[in-house]
Amino acid sequence: MRKLVLSLWIIISLSELIITGCVPSQPTDEIEVLSSDRLINRLEANRRRIRNFEGQGTITVNSSTLQTSATFRVVMIKPDSVYITFFGPFGIELAQAVVTNSGFIFYDALQNTAYTGESDSDALQNIFRINLSFSDIVDAFTGSVNLSPNLYKSPDKFEVIYDKYILTYINPESGLTSVYKIDVRRLGITEYSLQSGDGIINFEGKYSDFQIVENVAIPYKITIMNKGDNQKIDVEYRKINVNKKDIAIDFKIPDDATIVKW
Repeated sequence: MRKLVLSLWIIISLSELIITGCVPSQPTDEIEVLSSDRLINRLEANRRRIRNFEGQGTITVNSSTLQTSATFRVVMIKPDSVYITFFGPFGIELAQAVVTNSGFIFYDALQNTAYTGESDSDALQNIFRINLSFSDIVDAFTGSVNLSPNLYKSPDKFEVIYDKYILTYINPESGLTSVYKIDVRRLGITEYSLQSGDGIINFEGKYSDFQIVENVAIPYKITIMNKGDNQKIDVEYRKINVNKKDIAIDFKIPDDATIVKW
């Protein structure tokens, strides 16, 4: 009987250990849990703290019309300038693009042809091969989410679950629901989704591998999915510089390039 009791005790103890190991633990650090309004203000202040940005890495685009991957270098000067260079094997330059709120120049290095026009959605979709607005492109490459429309609006739902803040906003006019998940310690947005009234996710962003740069949590891995258009962008950075004086856009079309108006 003693052996049976001992065996049962061991089994129960092991079961408790297994169950305990499967349950996510609460944050153990002494951290301040912010109210929803203070959290939003902090997140938006961090986003605006990034005045310029330079990153190098790889980008992969998957859509119904394109599946490709390339190395790239991106430079962003806020509020309205993005410069990106795409490279092929052995560092061969494939293309360069400069995009602002009002216009764009896309230079095809292999064809020595530059395309210019206004930064409407059709033009941006042809350059980046995904249906994103200019501000969405800036946020996608910097791994940030624009919360300024919600600065003076209380969330419809606010939760703190383990190591995540969860903010939920419901737009009564469009019927769309925005959900943000934020790391409690680093105050980096780890997930963002835009859902229709039936719960289907139309747009989703996932952010990981955070590094603290200028006291701001910046993700080195970013996935943007426009599910309505079956489009996906994966960005993985090797190197990032932020708010450096020498970050600048240096772009010049060759004199012998063909210019095409879009």
